[in-house]
Amino acid sequence: MDREISKEIRIKEKRKSIIKWVIGLGSVAGSIVLVLSLIQPTLKMDDVIVSKVDKGIIEVSVNASGKVIPAFEEIINSPINSRILEIYKRGGDSVDVGTPILKLDLQRAETDFQKLLDEEQMKRLQLEQLRVNIRSKLSEMEMKLKVSRMELSRKEVELRNERYLDSLGAGTTDKVRQAELSFTVGELQLKEDEQKYLNEQALGKADLKVKELELNIFRKGLAETKRTLEDAQVRSPRKAILTYVNSELGAQVVQGAKIAIVSDLSHFKIDGEIADTYGDRIATGNKVMVKIGSEKLNGTVSDITPLSKNGVISFTVQLDNDNHPRLRSGLKTDVYVMNAVKEDVMRIANGSYYVGKGDYELFVINGGNLIKKKIRLGDSNFEFVEVIDGLQPGDKVIISDMTNYKNKKKLKFKN
Repeated sequence: MDREISKEIRIKEKRKSIIKWVIGLGSVAGSIVLVLSLIQPTLKMDDVIVSKVDKGIIEVSVNASGKVIPAFEEIINSPINSRILEIYKRGGDSVDVGTPILKLDLQRAETDFQKLLDEEQMKRLQLEQLRVNIRSKLSEMEMKLKVSRMELSRKEVELRNERYLDSLGAGTTDKVRQAELSFTVGELQLKEDEQKYLNEQALGKADLKVKELELNIFRKGLAETKRTLEDAQVRSPRKAILTYVNSELGAQVVQGAKIAIVSDLSHFKIDGEIADTYGDRIATGNKVMVKIGSEKLNGTVSDITPLSKNGVISFTVQLDNDNHPRLRSGLKTDVYVMNAVKEDVMRIANGSYYVGKGDYELFVINGGNLIKKKIRLGDSNFEFVEVIDGLQPGDKVIISDMTNYKNKKKLKFKN
């Protein structure tokens, strides 16, 4: 007869079976891990960009953004409060010096100008009237002076006669004294009249100068009003392209409002922006390299905005070749501002991997493998990056995007 297997034996057999399964699964897993560890991705030369470490010069630059703008651009503002009556040109049209662009309502301005002309004539007549009055008054005073001089001469003769008669005993002392007193009074009266005449002359000159000055000031204002009225005949100030015009017929425009823009689209400059943290590394006269696609244009920093706005400093680049065929108004560009020169430094080609000074992990070619190494990089320009530590001249470094292999320390490589 079969005997019933004891409980202890069944438990032991079950434990043995579990142990066998665990060992089997562990072996399979270990084999899989071993195989995976032996299989490494293989990269070819055509799959990556390789840069060889060499020694040379780096013109250190800071990166900025830029936009192509016309070298010349003039905004035409409305010189008066008015409204648009007619439009002669549209955006994009070529205009020459004096070409009419649009017409403003000038009726009120012309009426005001005519009133000013009438007022100018009135002031001119008032000045002439003042001259006549001054001449008349001075002429009257001159006549009075002549009479006073004649009267004084008569009294002088009487005084001599009285003295002569007194010396002959035919006159009296009282008559002599009376003649002397009359002569003295006449002298004083003449001096007073002469002083009044001089005072009146000076006063008349001063009044004339005041009136002439008032008229000159008024005429200057009149001339300014005339220029404003002429400017209201909106015309192009030079030969250019009309890049903007307010084309809304009947629209009200206030004095100073932008109504048109003319631009020279045959020559251009760069309007650049850079973070204010680099403000001490940019100055007027710095050399600049502007990249438009694969094209590289040289230039110079010609102007810098002294104040930072929203963390950004603006500057202008004058291009050596400002009429290059690739230049288009509004085109975005990369701008590299040179600020120092480093000689005999290790360098590798610049690329998307570089985001500033610091430590990097890059793959270096080592025989048939790519080995990830820790490298310290320094300054840069648009072509090269300074290598401070981690590489030697002659080393070959992968500078293309290796994000897919960021967790790998070693890769196979085929030339």
